[in-house]
Amino acid sequence: MSASIQAEIAETITYKQIEWVELIPQGDLDALLNPPDFLSNIADGSEQDSIAALSAKSANKETSRFQQALTSVKVIKSFDKKAIRIPGYMVPLANDENQNVTEFFIVPYFGACLHMPPPPPNQIIYGKVTKGFKLTDLTEAFWFEGTIHIETTNTENGTSAYGMTIDNIQIFE
Repeated sequence: MSASIQAEIAETITYKQIEWVELIPQGDLDALLNPPDFLSNIADGSEQDSIAALSAKSANKETSRFQQALTSVKVIKSFDKKAIRIPGYMVPLANDENQNVTEFFIVPYFGACLHMPPPPPNQIIYGKVTKGFKLTDLTEAFWFEGTIHIETTNTENGTSAYGMTIDNIQIFE
């Protein structure tokens, strides 16, 4: 398929703009919105600011459910194969020979995979583009348009519960 035909097809697609919380099943969202009280006393970036440290805590029902939500690959199945538009940040995973990004995670906030704990897998989308994308600033936010699909991807940088066939990447304005 030629680039001009692809461009024409992309122009005829209507993308539904969504918010990140729409990708989280309600049970996981409820757990994440009600973290255990002791978490408010943990400094960002400290040794205790990790999923492993949280797992070492004696778990009550609330803590266990929160832990499960932090690593959940549960998804909203009705999004499968839907054309969406979502804002986010790019976390590079692979580059081409020109140092253009070819594989990446789309995450809801800057530094999401650099700080612990990372977003839950159902808040990370795996993207891949054949023609590399020139990323000049990791702090730059983008609009991502494409077809989302349910696909768990595991890398050393994290796990995503969704994938996206990318049609367009635009600076977030």
